[in-house]
Amino acid sequence: MQIKYDDKGLVPVIAQDVYTGEIRMMAYANQEAIEKTLETGFAHYYSRSRQSIWKKGETSDELQEVLEIRIDCDEDAIIYMVKQYKDIACHTGNRNCFFRVFNKEKINLMPFEIIPSLERLIKDRMANPKENSYTNKLISEGFDRIVQKIGEEAIESVIAFKNKNKEEIVYEVSDMMYHLILGLNYLDMSFEDIEKELIKRHKS
Repeated sequence: MQIKYDDKGLVPVIAQDVYTGEIRMMAYANQEAIEKTLETGFAHYYSRSRQSIWKKGETSDELQEVLEIRIDCDEDAIIYMVKQYKDIACHTGNRNCFFRVFNKEKINLMPFEIIPSLERLIKDRMANPKENSYTNKLISEGFDRIVQKIGEEAIESVIAFKNKNKEEIVYEVSDMMYHLILGLNYLDMSFEDIEKELIKRHKS
């Protein structure tokens, strides 16, 4: 397959986070930019305003390691599957360039965003304790207390499954997931570690 560039020799490029699934940014690339991306393993784009190739993060250190390049069915658009260094992709200081909602004031979390968002909140609570925070209460009580809560919620989840009560299952599993994620982050791990293990086990 070959990339179909437009009449200016460009192709739209979407940078998608390999861990969170979020769209980090959208830009353009020409053949040379893509060749540099493949050669170096880091995202290169073509600036239409400057009419030159640029490496993402070259001055800001907000590099994008490209783990895979995907092409659409018409071969006229591509995705850089990226690991975003330092976690900020937008020049405004936001995580991604799509932080506003058209015709709305508040952005709504999508299902794929909730676990990364929860992890960021937990990490923030660990670094910046907040009064009356349940997360900080558990952290202050120590790791054994967190492990105890994981066990309690796991048992309650099993009971909910045994009762075949779908509403209870959703509620109790959500509780268990929160405490699992807290435990992982307490040990300086993240849900990404679980996802990587599941990928290793996955068979198409």
